[in-house]
Amino acid sequence: MLEIRFHGRGGQGAVTSAELMAQTAIGMGKFAQAFPSFGPERRGAPVTAFLRISPKPIRIREKVYEPNVVVVLDPTVMNVTRVDQGLKADGLLVINSHRTAEEIKKQYGFTQKVATIDAMRIALEILKVPITNTVMLGAFSKVMGEATPKDVEEPFNHRFGGALASKNLEAFKKAYEISPTEAGL
Repeated sequence: MLEIRFHGRGGQGAVTSAELMAQTAIGMGKFAQAFPSFGPERRGAPVTAFLRISPKPIRIREKVYEPNVVVVLDPTVMNVTRVDQGLKADGLLVINSHRTAEEIKKQYGFTQKVATIDAMRIALEILKVPITNTVMLGAFSKVMGEATPKDVEEPFNHRFGGALASKNLEAFKKAYEISPTEAGL
């Protein structure tokens, strides 16, 4: 079973990210569950969302305490939360940052593998808003091999519809096509 934890801030799409990947996995014939964990429920407050993907039914009904992967939508969250807490020793952090993976590892003392992508730049370029969730899903899918742009089409269309779905799919594809900078991958 693959367990993923998403870190972001309210309004950035961390919960939507987990839900979209769960729908994608289910559409691919896998089992999945996605759910959020909120602190103070307000825009901009730290938000955590959880995702499990498995080829077998999932019986666990609790937070993800020891994820295989952590996806960080907003790098400022790393200044207030230990995003690597509980991350398995062979785990992976996929981080939205214009900085290199090596720089991030050095600053935060991460010992696990790190992949970075400038998701904010891509989001502003394509979506014209600072919401990085579908960009980060593209980066996550690229490094983990969990889904292709074709796999996410239906969940994106269902969630966003019309032109918004097309723009989010374009953002996903852009991140999927470029290789995130990697440290120890």
